[in-house]
Amino acid sequence: MTATKEMIVAAREAASLAYVPYSHFPVGAAFLTADGQVIKGCNIENASFGLSNCAERTAIFKAISEGVKDFDALYVFGETEEPISPCGACRQVLAEFCPADMPVYLISKDDKVKETSVEGLLPYSFKSLD
Repeated sequence: MTATKEMIVAAREAASLAYVPYSHFPVGAAFLTADGQVIKGCNIENASFGLSNCAERTAIFKAISEGVKDFDALYVFGETEEPISPCGACRQVLAEFCPADMPVYLISKDDKVKETSVEGLLPYSFKSLD
């Protein structure tokens, strides 16, 4: 799978909805689901910084809460010089809900794209003991 222009645009659009009055650092995420849906999320800050939520987790929690559990790819956009990368908490959540080999496309403000995978972001991730 390769990065598609429409998914890059979707991640960029998601970033435009970010609530970032403190960091002024918008991030957008867009999941492509197995049935072709696009589920977007943005980062949402809070004056109590620990209560803030990243774009990737917003998107995946939104999907899971709507019963969507089959993901084909994730696109993450940030206003950065080089492609942006998810934080550790987001990486662990991705490992919980997404296939290890699922493509993840990291996108910069100039649409530079770095392709990786969930496992590439978090090798040896903690998994359920079931």
